[in-house]
Amino acid sequence: MKIAIVEDDVNVRKSLEIAFEELDEFEVKTFKNAKEALKNLDSSFELVVTDINMPGMDGIELIRHLDNKYEVIVITGNATLSKAIDSLRLGVKDFLTKPFEIDTLIEAIKRSQKIIQFKKTHEKESVQKDEKNPFIATSKALEKPLMMAKKTAVTDAPVLLLGQSGVGKEVFANYIHNNSTRAKKPFVAINMAAIPETLIESELFGYEKGAFTDAQNQKIGKFEEANGGTLFLDEIGEMPYHLQAKLLRALQEKEITRLGNTKPIKIDIRLISATNQNISTAILEGSFREDLYYRINTIPISIPELKERKEEILPIANAVLEDVCSKYGFAQKTFSKDAKELLLSYNWPGNIRELKSVCERSAILSESNTITKSDLFIEERETKKNINDMEKELLTEVLAKTNNDIKESAIILSTSIKELEKKLIKYNLSI
Repeated sequence: MKIAIVEDDVNVRKSLEIAFEELDEFEVKTFKNAKEALKNLDSSFELVVTDINMPGMDGIELIRHLDNKYEVIVITGNATLSKAIDSLRLGVKDFLTKPFEIDTLIEAIKRSQKIIQFKKTHEKESVQKDEKNPFIATSKALEKPLMMAKKTAVTDAPVLLLGQSGVGKEVFANYIHNNSTRAKKPFVAINMAAIPETLIESELFGYEKGAFTDAQNQKIGKFEEANGGTLFLDEIGEMPYHLQAKLLRALQEKEITRLGNTKPIKIDIRLISATNQNISTAILEGSFREDLYYRINTIPISIPELKERKEEILPIANAVLEDVCSKYGFAQKTFSKDAKELLLSYNWPGNIRELKSVCERSAILSESNTITKSDLFIEERETKKNINDMEKELLTEVLAKTNNDIKESAIILSTSIKELEKKLIKYNLSI
């Protein structure tokens, strides 16, 4: 098993290198920062162990860029509560706090190894869902969003899906596409947050051979891939400002130009965008173009958090359990009464993505055919109980200690000044 360890602390990095030299079952490669790791990660790696607080790109951004291609274990010495929750929302299943024993890390690696091995050795397809109606269950809170999605599907109007990470924005995008006149044409999705800023332009618009140093061959961009169908731009709020004008021009002119070429290519796509950000705030901050916002926001659809859709939790959990057991050839497993109660009482900060991750993990790792409360591994993770109050209290305390010094507070909280200012607006904290 090949493991990448991303750790900026040279002492910790060297200690881990020495410890793993004695373990023949693991092949370990260490990297001093996230950017170095991203340059060298390939399909031979199966697991990434990363610190969160690192200079430059932090561990959370690294996990976004990995885009679920690897299992991930987070190690950290001073992560803030919000960053811990961010990692859980992104599907991280193990979160270790420094200092830790090497045996603790090895146990976490072996848990991940078990999941990876099951996925490698069992190739059976999951039960296919009806593409025109991919929702396992719906609740009253989804009635309005679904009605709007169904109405807009028969048009070519641009749609902006709003909601937290993991609420099912891509499921909605697929639903709109599959119920449209473009259903037999491509549905192409790209996540702005999962692609390094330097690669976004070439991913969207493509390039010609020789357009830049590493351009060995011609590459077709996502716009051309989606021609005739639907292009889904997830996390569009993360798109660099200098590229937004080019996107706007492509949408207005209905044509794109590959990097390294001057000849425009006509494109016919239906655009669906999604964001978990407040774009209006981003416009005021100068990080998002107002004209682009109006272009993509013809039909805004807000998707509520899972905690507002309690009726969907158990049907989704049971469906995931059934699919996992079928996929891996297990005897069918069920949730115990106390497990169901915990599933319903937990607030699911990572929404449906976190729910599916928890259910898949419990199905694979539980020894019995009845999954109990302890098998879910979420009691100790229930940090969302009053997360807004807790985060606001933390911010207030740090600001008081620094006499409202934004820069110093951002350093203490291991976040950027921009992110801290967003939190201050969110919690109506003045300085």
